[in-house]
Amino acid sequence: MSVLVGKKAPHFSASAVINGEEIVENFSLDQYLGKNHVVLFFYPKDFTFVCPTELHAFQSKLDEFEKRGVKVVACSTDTEESHFSWLQMPKDHGGIQGVTYPIVADTTKTISTNYDVLFGHYDYNDNGELTANGPMIAFRGLFLIDKNGIVMHQTVNHLPLGRSVDETLRMVDALQHIETHGEVCPANWEKGDEAMNATPKGVAEYLSKH
Repeated sequence: MSVLVGKKAPHFSASAVINGEEIVENFSLDQYLGKNHVVLFFYPKDFTFVCPTELHAFQSKLDEFEKRGVKVVACSTDTEESHFSWLQMPKDHGGIQGVTYPIVADTTKTISTNYDVLFGHYDYNDNGELTANGPMIAFRGLFLIDKNGIVMHQTVNHLPLGRSVDETLRMVDALQHIETHGEVCPANWEKGDEAMNATPKGVAEYLSKH
């Protein structure tokens, strides 16, 4: 698994559903460069079980992300038509109706491959036939990208392990605190907590209080 932290987030341009109802072509994160932090998260499949709980969880906290100037973007290897259909299905039927942030269609699986979250790979068998080793869907990868397009945080979960949206918000708060104040954030730091200076004296002072 590649570590993208500290590197430029891989570029992509793909179809997506935005505002829960409109299919657009050539959706890219480039539109946010210099303006917004981005939380890009991958999920395995539309019309499944853990996935809608995550998509609704991000939607329920979307105002919190937007207050912080953060754009939330989802992505899976399903088609844009599949995304659109799932968005029309009510929540009490397992659908994601009401989700408004963009959902990208990685139908070629290149985005998942470039972010190194694709579960499986292509190969050739002894007869020279192209085969797939694995389900060829995305793990639950999540990437926090700064305004310069640099990945600052990433997590990757296996398919059955749902993520914590609150932890994602905590990482956003930590990154923005560092950018604003120049301090570093210790273990279990939350917004409003004391941070510390990245010096031996700063660490000693912090530890003496905790």
